[in-house]
Amino acid sequence: MIISRSPLRITLGGGGTDLPSYYKKKEGFLISAAINKYVYVTIIKPFAEGIYIKYSKIEKVKKISRIHHPIIRELLRLEKLKIPQIEITTLTDIPSGTGLGSSGSFTTALIKSLYAHNKKLIHPQELAELACHIEIDCLKEPIGKQDQYIASYGGVTCFTFKKNGKVIAKPLKISPHKLTELEDNLLLFFTGYSRKAGHILKEQDTKTKKDEGKMTDNLNFVKRLGFKSRKLLETGKLSQFADLMNEHWEFKQSRSKKMSNKNISKWYYDGLKNGATGGKLVGAGGGGFLMFYANDKEKLRKKMFQNGLEEMRFNFDFQGTQTILS
Repeated sequence: MIISRSPLRITLGGGGTDLPSYYKKKEGFLISAAINKYVYVTIIKPFAEGIYIKYSKIEKVKKISRIHHPIIRELLRLEKLKIPQIEITTLTDIPSGTGLGSSGSFTTALIKSLYAHNKKLIHPQELAELACHIEIDCLKEPIGKQDQYIASYGGVTCFTFKKNGKVIAKPLKISPHKLTELEDNLLLFFTGYSRKAGHILKEQDTKTKKDEGKMTDNLNFVKRLGFKSRKLLETGKLSQFADLMNEHWEFKQSRSKKMSNKNISKWYYDGLKNGATGGKLVGAGGGGFLMFYANDKEKLRKKMFQNGLEEMRFNFDFQGTQTILS
């Protein structure tokens, strides 16, 4: 049996600039943090012939072309990963559609498990590139590259997305003390809304491809906020970083009418009135988790509890995608 896991993530600045429609014109930049909530993929060789897949559905097929799950199908089509007799099972700490990058985490965990099954090693850069190739190039998903890269590398990492498609990963240069303070003061609350990121990102992608000035200007500004966030975090000015979270959220909402709703807006402003100094919705928008930076965490927790929102406590993950049993 082989078990691999990939961390989920939160974005700390520059989100949205990792889509090809933007970075191929302007270059993208963002800060992402892996968290200790995971997608797990297990692989075993079954006694019977065939391909067995267990996720929210159960598939049993004899040919790769008959697999319904698109990511699994495309990966098993690759000659170097083709396995005629296999059982794949996936489990997650957090359901998909919650804005934490679960699709990219699943893809990297599956690749890691397939490589381990074939007794091969894969570097985080190669792992992320292959995951992006499957999701973006093969399946034409209108998504960015953040999720695959942060899942592969882990940590709190700055990514630069070059016009030629190359991605440069560098750890955020934050002191250990301030890193602990950041981790302690960031809180996540589930809104109860789930959505497919592609629905919102497709709208952003289309507007950017059409060279609509408003969308490009929005992303240019968000990228500048990402650079400012890096500077503030690396110099330990966390209260000013919290202010940028609010500024980012205001601009992010203007990308799509699907980005927020009345309840999410109410909870966001309730948070700012009750212990939080900064906040935003994590991921593409439309649901998932509200993330706050809070000085008075207990006051914030009390208010969010009154609103019926469940907190998900977390720590940063510094291992990235790992095979934990082979």
